[in-house]
Amino acid sequence: MLLKNYTKEISRPECNPSFQSVHCIAHLSEDIKEVLPYLNTVLGGFSYTKEPPSVAFKVHGKLISVYPRKIAINALKDEAEADKILEWLKREINDAWDKRDEIEPRYEGMPKPKVIEILKLLPKTNCKECGLPTCMVFAIRVAEGVKCAGDCSPIEEDKREKLENYTRQFKLDD
Repeated sequence: MLLKNYTKEISRPECNPSFQSVHCIAHLSEDIKEVLPYLNTVLGGFSYTKEPPSVAFKVHGKLISVYPRKIAINALKDEAEADKILEWLKREINDAWDKRDEIEPRYEGMPKPKVIEILKLLPKTNCKECGLPTCMVFAIRVAEGVKCAGDCSPIEEDKREKLENYTRQFKLDD
């Protein structure tokens, strides 16, 4: 077992303390630098940095950044959600470490979708039916994996299919 313990800090975003979401920083009891490229392979990190070492994931609209001595998670509902994600990540870290001889380490992030390619497929009416102010903002959220083709009701069926196929190659659409 590589990672045994951590302590966590829960805080509200400093830029706007009235936000309903919370952030979590987990301070790790062990240095997990060596597992990061294996974790990147197993969980498909969208961003990987060699120096300083870190890997970032987007899971269910949350950004999770893993560093050698800490984990940062944003946009959490509450502390219970932070605990659930941290325990899951602790298991993933330890599993990746235990199976590192069977895993090909990856030292780069996943390819990223191009916002302009997504925008080309959208109706560009800025109708706001998706809950966002513009099609450009919607395209950015699709590229981040937070929104999907099905969230745009006025999109034409053939373009919806093309968008789903495009995002699927980046593992953004299930």
